[in-house]
Amino acid sequence: MKINWGTGIVIAIVAFISFIMYFVITMTTSHDANHDLVTEDYYKAELGYQKEIDAEKNAQIAATQIEIQQTAEGLMILFPEGYDDTNVKGIVSLYRPSNKNLDFNLPISLSNSHLLIPDNQLLDGRWDIKITWEHEGKDFLHKESITF
Repeated sequence: MKINWGTGIVIAIVAFISFIMYFVITMTTSHDANHDLVTEDYYKAELGYQKEIDAEKNAQIAATQIEIQQTAEGLMILFPEGYDDTNVKGIVSLYRPSNKNLDFNLPISLSNSHLLIPDNQLLDGRWDIKITWEHEGKDFLHKESITF
């Protein structure tokens, strides 16, 4: 049987469409490919974004800044002097971009103006840290990415 050029073009188009459809179906049904948003309630979080901007600005114009240091015991978050457990309320959120199952939140409970996140809670790799706290009626926000 002899195939002419018209039949060859039709076979090539059908093969190409089949190839594309195979990959579309594979990617949409695969559980390995996660198509989640960064946050579950993305649109609800977007409404409070102006508060985040104001809190981040408050943290930037503060006299002294928060410092994040990696130590042998874990991750040390150093608050400025004058901060203690009685007048600071907030949350430290650790977000792992590669695996949302490793994300966790810690309430801020200070001892001597610092907070220690133990080494056994952090796997090696990139972490996005978001520290939100309230001190003397003002909201503050500090964001940082680290590689642990």
